[in-house]
Amino acid sequence: MRMLQERGLAIVGFAETKLVRRSGRTALSLAGEAVDALLARTGVERSRIDGFATTFAMSEGGNPFYSNLLAEGLGLSVSWCQATDIGGASSGANLIRAAMAIEAGMCEIVLCLAADAVTTQDRSVQSGHRTEYCDPAGYAGPLSAFALLSSVYDDLYGLPHQALARLAVTQRNGALLNDNACEVLRRPLTEQEYLDSRVVSEPLRILDCVMRCDGASAVLVMSTKLAKEMGFEKMVHPIAYAERINFDPREEQSPNILQSGFSDVGPRALKAAGMRTDDVQMLHWYDDFLIALILQFEQIGFCGPGEGGAFVMAHDLGHAGDLPLNTGGGQISAGQPGLAGGGVNLVECLRQMFGEAGARQVRRHDNAMLSGIGVLNYARNWGTSTVMLLERGR
Repeated sequence: MRMLQERGLAIVGFAETKLVRRSGRTALSLAGEAVDALLARTGVERSRIDGFATTFAMSEGGNPFYSNLLAEGLGLSVSWCQATDIGGASSGANLIRAAMAIEAGMCEIVLCLAADAVTTQDRSVQSGHRTEYCDPAGYAGPLSAFALLSSVYDDLYGLPHQALARLAVTQRNGALLNDNACEVLRRPLTEQEYLDSRVVSEPLRILDCVMRCDGASAVLVMSTKLAKEMGFEKMVHPIAYAERINFDPREEQSPNILQSGFSDVGPRALKAAGMRTDDVQMLHWYDDFLIALILQFEQIGFCGPGEGGAFVMAHDLGHAGDLPLNTGGGQISAGQPGLAGGGVNLVECLRQMFGEAGARQVRRHDNAMLSGIGVLNYARNWGTSTVMLLERGR
């Protein structure tokens, strides 16, 4: 996309709420808090926002007018609106959809929002799979799907238990330094505690899994030209993006269900940015289950198949390490606010690139890689894979 290659899109601000279990609030209430904080930070008048892109919310499942009613509740009158339904990949994907709308002349300043209150109420119905086959076998939801992926990985390569423990502890250490992480998760964790944790769906341990919570995040984007005219000095540019939905539907490329769209979008995004994996300074990857991180290392191109565990053990992935990963705890240790989960990784990525991460600030923050995962297919890998490269404005 030419606008990205020319650094023509600018992210000028971000905000998020604290992640909370059973907040008792609505997605709109959480969204309002995040948007108010974003407007206060950027100084942009609400009336100047003429584009709106949102993720869906499990807590608002079944609402066919969600984006319009959310805009009304937030006091927005816009000339372009988008609700994106590719699950955890939606937060990052909305930045690119906003870029396309800006480039097409549909709007100038876009609010990209993610909000959900899934632990207060969950009205979602995910009925894409044949329940008459799934239910009798106890195959239901992400836990079963990722347990299956983990079992296949274990059969092919052997699960890298020590590396998974290292990932769990590294991300938990990030959450300890993140005031917005869910308080239930903000306690120290050792590798042995991970290894001793309860198996909930063989071979997955409970500490392999994300914990749901309520929360919201908001990001403001516009053209770089307008951002400079408005006096913004700090900004981040998305410079490359690739998306794959329903990778290899007929399993013609690979009968291995471990293979996902990351084997396509990772190399494509890096090529579009003119980068190699060695050039990437930090990773903000979608992490609903720890095995997803291992698969991303292998399929994006940081290492070969079956080598993800060894790669993790060979690198320091903490905020002070050589390849920082999910420095605020990621969703695994900060919490996953339902379909707004991708916003957790996105906002931490931006906070680091703006140089505002405090005690967990990484040393090198000129660029970053953000990823997204969405939708669980039956007896296959996840349905959506996205990779974005971002560069700090100068």
